[in-house]
Amino acid sequence: MIRFGIIGTGRISDWVLAGAAQDPRIKIAAVCSRTADKASEFISRHPEAAGAKVFTDVAAMAADPEIDAIYIGTPNQTHHSYTITCLDAGKHVLCEKPLAVCADEAREMAEAARRNGCLLMEAMISTLNPNFRAAVEKIEDIKPVRQYSSYFCQYSSKYEALKKGIMASAFQPGTAGALRDVGIYTLYPLISIFGKPVAISSESMIFKTPEGEVDVHGSMILRYEGMDATITYSKICDSFIPTEISGENGNLILDAVHIARKTEYIPHAVPTSGQGPRPVSRVISEGLEYNEYYYEFKEFVDVLESGRRESMINSLDTSIAVMEIIDEALAQNKCPSTK
Repeated sequence: MIRFGIIGTGRISDWVLAGAAQDPRIKIAAVCSRTADKASEFISRHPEAAGAKVFTDVAAMAADPEIDAIYIGTPNQTHHSYTITCLDAGKHVLCEKPLAVCADEAREMAEAARRNGCLLMEAMISTLNPNFRAAVEKIEDIKPVRQYSSYFCQYSSKYEALKKGIMASAFQPGTAGALRDVGIYTLYPLISIFGKPVAISSESMIFKTPEGEVDVHGSMILRYEGMDATITYSKICDSFIPTEISGENGNLILDAVHIARKTEYIPHAVPTSGQGPRPVSRVISEGLEYNEYYYEFKEFVDVLESGRRESMINSLDTSIAVMEIIDEALAQNKCPSTK
């Protein structure tokens, strides 16, 4: 049984806990929030957290010997300090995406994990989804891959308030914005499969907030040897275009990159200049057996039980590479960063 502490009692922690509760190897042992009342209220609405200890201080939670691992679901700018506090106390950490707000922070967090012999994993649900894994397993059949295209455009509920000058953590200049919050869903799967590109070119739409400038919409072209990738992301409009991996011998299509519920394989057909029958797609996905957030906790506990201290899927090298690309993309658009 892995005894988990939860830091943060916002909406994401509600969603995540529903998945964690489906793994019988996990016990919710503690909840940390800014006030004891918020922590207690969170526990009261989650029966699976019944009996959990209440904390208002991260260091105090990290020092508790009755906690084995900690999930961090607080705003981006807290991930670095909270993670290192927990790792230095000997706790394994599952940290919400983005792992950090810049590559320097990600590298420091990875070094702290390795120094303390602890597991640190970014809570990126996309790459652990069984329907995404089905696509990864099928890539050999479509190689050589020539193109990856992915969209994650989701109108933010906070955008209307932002236009009125009301700030929210999702639009905090230097720590949040469209690329870190939603663009990462298109970028992380790409890097996890194909590694770092040889070059990138990005465009961002910048919004001036009362606290500075932040990216709210953007796109990127990533160049590889023999292939390229395009990603589009937004917090100011919606999109329903699927993600596609295109090869000389076929295509793979995921209905949504962040939570794939349907994955199709389309074998390459004989060219007919549009005059012949369309190629027939084959669904290679299955209905998700568990809550979509279950799979990140399953991977985390599986890694711990194996004796390893790093996920082979959501690796620290992948998390650092993603942040390096985000840093470069934001710099290309003169978007301020914390470092």
